[in-house]
Amino acid sequence: MRMIDIINKKRLGEALSDNEIKYFINGYTKGEIPDYQVSALLMAIMFRSMDETETAVLTYYMAHSGEMLDLSCVNGFKVDKHSTGGIGDKTSLICVPVAAACGVIVPKMSGRGLGFTGGTIDKLESIPGMNVALSKKQFIEAIEKIGLCITGQTGNLAPADKLLYALRDATDTIANIPLIASSIMSKKIAMGAEGIVLDVKYGNGAFMKTKEDAELLSKAMILIGEKVNRKTVAIISDMNEPLGNAIGNSIEVIEAIETLKGKGPEDLEKVSLEIASNMVALSRKKHAKEFDEIYEECYEVLHNGMALNKFKQMIYNQGGDFNVLDNYSLFGESKYVIPYKANKSGMIHNINALKIGNASCVLGAGRKSVADRIDYNAGIYLNCKSNTNVKAGDILATLYTNQDNVENALEFLKDAWYIE
Repeated sequence: MRMIDIINKKRLGEALSDNEIKYFINGYTKGEIPDYQVSALLMAIMFRSMDETETAVLTYYMAHSGEMLDLSCVNGFKVDKHSTGGIGDKTSLICVPVAAACGVIVPKMSGRGLGFTGGTIDKLESIPGMNVALSKKQFIEAIEKIGLCITGQTGNLAPADKLLYALRDATDTIANIPLIASSIMSKKIAMGAEGIVLDVKYGNGAFMKTKEDAELLSKAMILIGEKVNRKTVAIISDMNEPLGNAIGNSIEVIEAIETLKGKGPEDLEKVSLEIASNMVALSRKKHAKEFDEIYEECYEVLHNGMALNKFKQMIYNQGGDFNVLDNYSLFGESKYVIPYKANKSGMIHNINALKIGNASCVLGAGRKSVADRIDYNAGIYLNCKSNTNVKAGDILATLYTNQDNVENALEFLKDAWYIE
């Protein structure tokens, strides 16, 4: 078998066989196939795409390119959750403890942020002492002990995805639904959970720009899940505006804590409860309650303190200072707190999530490259959201940063609010 023949076959729009996909994934992971040939294949896939069977086979071999985590030693139905990311998306910090408080076993490995999308691991690292680099043994022990754990990727899980994603990023072959779906699902499958809940976001602050594309990606991932015997569901959520009011790291953790106390923003609570309800529904294979009843159950544990207690257990179990739950000053403070004011009066009709996210990144809350350091206290708090009447001079947002120059951030914010 030759890689050049596989490239040519896909260039002509033909479906690749199981063995051809296995050959290129195994060969590339072992370093036997050069980047330039895989780049050519990725570009052919960009233009010719892949069918459902090809996508499922690709995902299978990517998942099996490294270690497959075995969670069979943990009693109970395990449900993982994944979000395609967005501005102010801190739902994992809420829906995971809510689902766990309802009896779901939640093993979750999360990533770091890059660019305007924040990472759950960066947010958790803003908690003093929090260990998000657990070994496989520590990860499993945490799930067995308290029923939930959020950590960074451990072990040699889906190494083919790491290699392919880096190459896709360098060759502008990211925006292809089969490649996106296989990248996400290969990691989830390697994780070992029996159920997967996907939060697929669309809008200017998300990777998928239209609802139609988000639905296509959801369908592709659900089909992959079905083919590899993983119960998979997806919800579609809007990311044309930031989720909640806080964008950053420690500032988002604080907002998540407030939500777990029943005092969070309505939009954040609603999406988090919808995700958590799907996690609970997925875990109850027999005698499942109606979804509305499950939603009410999740709402109850969010508002009676049970979910907050689960979050507290997770922080304590991973070495973090759980006193942050009641003393937000333990997160530290930014050198500068800057009000950003409206220059005209009127109704806020829209807040551009992408512009807010980019401004937050410039303030130090995000990374432009993998090597960049995060400022955990940097970020933006939205004092006013859409459908709010404001007057010229009213504070639209509060900026937090340790940087002396914020002109670039202010440039992004200049047209972020549509006020008429």
